[in-house]
Amino acid sequence: LPRHYTTFYPTCKGDREKNMKFCEIICEYNPFHNGHKYQLAEARRLSGCDKILCIMSGNFTQRGEAAVFHKYERARHAVENGADAVIELPAAFSVSPAQLFACGAVHILAAIPAVQTLAFGCESGDKESFLRTARATLSESKQFKAALKENMKDGTSYIRARNAALLSSGADVDEALLSSPNNILGTEYCRAILAENAAIEPLPIQRVGGGYADTALFKDFSSATALRAAMADGSRKAKKALKSNLPASVYRTAAYYAPTDYEKAVLCAFLNASPAQAAKCPDCAEGLENRVRAMLRSNPDFKCMLEKSVSKRYTAARVRRLLMQNFLGIDLDRVRDFLQSPLYVRTLAVKKEGAEETLAALGEAKFPLLVRKSDYSLLKKEALDCFETDVRANDLYNVLTSSRTGEFETRFV
Repeated sequence: LPRHYTTFYPTCKGDREKNMKFCEIICEYNPFHNGHKYQLAEARRLSGCDKILCIMSGNFTQRGEAAVFHKYERARHAVENGADAVIELPAAFSVSPAQLFACGAVHILAAIPAVQTLAFGCESGDKESFLRTARATLSESKQFKAALKENMKDGTSYIRARNAALLSSGADVDEALLSSPNNILGTEYCRAILAENAAIEPLPIQRVGGGYADTALFKDFSSATALRAAMADGSRKAKKALKSNLPASVYRTAAYYAPTDYEKAVLCAFLNASPAQAAKCPDCAEGLENRVRAMLRSNPDFKCMLEKSVSKRYTAARVRRLLMQNFLGIDLDRVRDFLQSPLYVRTLAVKKEGAEETLAALGEAKFPLLVRKSDYSLLKKEALDCFETDVRANDLYNVLTSSRTGEFETRFV
């Protein structure tokens, strides 16, 4: 660790300026691009905060995929381009459905007194409309429950059935916030804030450029989906698009990108697991594990298996997450336990300038702050179990990518 860290850390907890304000962003940065840099700048401007804190998925993402770069690299990219610190969203939440993804992040953020604002990208809507819609999702009337049950009879997914039930029951909601990807996630963030009773104010920021799943490449603000495809393409045209869409430091890292063959690994792990084990995963319900297993045996190619497994009820993202959850050994009951337990604040990267203040503020959290290896001893019970899942995920990613990056390597940028 840097020399300055070992000198100030032992005394930093009592040195924090009073009333320091953090604006938080829940993210994946897979990869970090110009749209993310714009969002960081807007979050700082609109929130009037002292620091920008990101809570970022580790080496595996909510789409059920391996991240294009190691979590430490992606955290470094964020700090180089506007963030003051990046902490890790535990793997148990980062590869879970939207509700658990959001609840896990907010559970950790609510434990940090300095976090006062949560900024997120959206297609439309303002703070009040997001909160109003989130409240409606938490208020389940008899009419709503009846409509939800009816909507799910034909195989519609829970989220779609829930949203349709809200609209049909006359709930006071903004329909646009229940239909587009970022709006749906923003609503889940607000729902988690309300459920956690957290003193955090939502800050919706309008997205610019390509949509969430837009595969088209634009001059400056393409989606992460399109940029991942360009990285895999590797053509001269793709490289040109990457150069105009990625900050310089990210583009330099992208030059060394190599696809991760995680697909065979997750398929082998799934076939090796018992049906009972797979059924414990957060995204598994109604016999999905049997459907995927049957499709996999007759279609051993990942893409072909995925196409055969998808239905009105089971999306491709859900099937990918199920495979990744099984690969990482993530159990729904344990995830629920984590949401009810003290966890930890795990730093991945911190900006050198102002690092003492940043770590001091993080050190005020109700959960232990993990910056160096010896901090591991602070964890007990569920927190220890949750962290060991992160360690396992890091080790598995290192094998998949032939990396040697350890679990305790906080970057001071």
